[in-house]
Amino acid sequence: MTFRFKRLSLISGLAGLTAIIALGIGSGCASKKTQAENENAPVIANADENAAGDSDSGKAMGLETVHFPFDSFTLDSKGKSTLKANAEILKAHPSVKIQIEGHCDARGGIQYNIALGEKRANAVKNYLTDMEISGDRVTTISFGKERPVDPGTTEEAYAKNRRANFVITSH
Repeated sequence: MTFRFKRLSLISGLAGLTAIIALGIGSGCASKKTQAENENAPVIANADENAAGDSDSGKAMGLETVHFPFDSFTLDSKGKSTLKANAEILKAHPSVKIQIEGHCDARGGIQYNIALGEKRANAVKNYLTDMEISGDRVTTISFGKERPVDPGTTEEAYAKNRRANFVITSH
């Protein structure tokens, strides 16, 4: 009986925490900038300040997804260039917080890809913090191979799925 009670308490506690987190993620995006802040903010191509989206859909204030080579979490020159542009957007909008999601293609085991996705997300976060973006504004998560943008099994599809994308969590 004692074990069962503790188990139910844990489950109901997790359910409550999940509800609190869900409410927290949805709130905070309605903050309004003063007119002076809007006038002083640089104009950035493809930026939509009202977008609470992700870079995969193109609705993340102009932030772009970073892609990786097969079986790698090393940033290539194109990835670094993309991150420099993303850092400029984040510097221009200092109240924006983001989550970096690490993703992999369908090859390899679940645990391996979760670890690789985490390394990709952390590589991107570390590069941004080196570009003077506060680590307090950035969280990371790995989805491994569980959320492909292209379900195909071609090399082209795999390349699209090896990525770190950006999700606006608050602004």
